[in-house]
Amino acid sequence: MHYPHRLRVHCLSLSLSVLIVALTVCTPQICFAQASPFMTGASALQTNILAWLTPIAIILIMVLGGMAMANRMSWGWCLGAILGIAIAFGAPQIVTWVRGMFGV
Repeated sequence: MHYPHRLRVHCLSLSLSVLIVALTVCTPQICFAQASPFMTGASALQTNILAWLTPIAIILIMVLGGMAMANRMSWGWCLGAILGIAIAFGAPQIVTWVRGMFGV
């Protein structure tokens, strides 16, 4: 017996499959163009932390200057504050440098 309906369904599903594969192969930009939600959130968090740290660092430098003028400061605290500020604001460059060292 001949079943023309099954042949038509088979041809339709085959042509639909070929169309999907062709669209996927021809448009890889659309398939892979999504940004990572983790990187978007991490970038926003970094921006917020730097926005909070900027006035805190300014006030810390002012306090350290006042303590140095009054001769009431340990220079270890001063060096620690300077190192902490450098690490906090230079974190993206430090991470890029370390990743470059290990080829990641």
